[in-house]
Parts: sequence; C-alpha cells; structure tokens
Amino acid sequence: MEFQIFGKQIDLGDALNEHMLDKITAGVEKYTENPISAQVTFSKDRHEFLCDITVHLSTGLQTKARGRANEIYAAGDDAIDRMEKQLRRYKRRLKNHHKERKDPIEAFAENSYVIESSTDDSDEQGNDLQPVIVAETQTQVQTLSVGEAVMQMELAEESMLVFRNSKHGGVNVVHLRDDGNIGWIDPRRS
Repeated sequence: MEFQIFGKQIDLGDALNEHMLDKITAGVEKYTENPISAQVTFSKDRHEFLCDITVHLSTGLQTKARGRANEIYAAGDDAIDRMEKQLRRYKRRLKNHHKERKDPIEAFAENSYVIESSTDDSDEQGNDLQPVIVAETQTQVQTLSVGEAVMQMELAEESMLVFRNSKHGGVNVVHLRDDGNIGWIDPRRS
C-alpha cells in the first residue's frame, strides 16, 4: 500500500509515521482486500489536532474519516476508529462488490467550477445575472450503480455524490436529505 503522511504547519516525527502506517494497514486489511493507497493529513485547529484520512480501495471506492483530539496520536487513533467503523458497516458489500464487478470502476474527469456567492444588491436590480467563476478544477465522476453510489457517498462522508448510472449512462445524483434519508435524482426516469 502506498502511504503518504503530511502535516500542515506541524512537524511529524518518524514514530508517528510508523504508528499511523501500522494502524491503518491493520485496520483496512481487516475489512477489505488489497488497499491501494492511504493519505493522512494532520493539522491544528486552535487547541485541537485534526487528522484526515483518505484510503483508496482496490474496488475503486474510497473512504474518508476525520478525527480530532487534544493530542496528535489521539486524533490519529480517532480517525482510524471512525474509518474502521465505516468499513465494518460495509464489509460484506465491499467484498461482494469486488467479486461481482468484472471491470474496475470507470471515472471520467469533468470540469467543476466554484462560483462567487452574491453578497451585494446587483442581483436584485437584475444588472448582473452571470455568475463570477472563482476557480475551475477537475472532478472525477464515477460510473456506479445507485447502491454503489450510496455506499461511496457514505464511505467518503459526503452529503452529495454525482455519478454516471451504470444502467443507462446518464448523470445521477444521490444526496443526504434533511430528514436523514438518502435522495436520488435521476432525470431519465421522469
């Protein structure tokens, strides 16, 4: 497994690097087969340390977890515990997904834009209806079934996921609703 560890304005020692590598490897291999890579980022928020972990699985899916604590080792352990809880919840589905899918998950690079929020009164007067693009990036849009998309959204701890439906190739969206349920938008079904 490829392993990267970063510290945002924090010096990380070799002991922390080895500790995180050992715990992530043990935790991930307990629930999935052949993890590809892991990226760990430590940062500081006031008096707390934050640890963000992203693990790319051989199934093409990825899991993300965030931990926080007053000590750096405790923040890392908290993030690993959260990641293990996610993987434990989906263990059977992840293994079935890997065996049932003959081809790897396809991902297409699509343009993604960040638009400036309007805080002035120019929109109310109707003078400027064109949004201002602040940034342009590339986003990976995966080809998934609806069940796989829901699983990916929950593993990545996202509130929304745009994907290409594997049944018909159209663009779909799954999102977390305010009532706690999952919403699915499929324009081709209407």
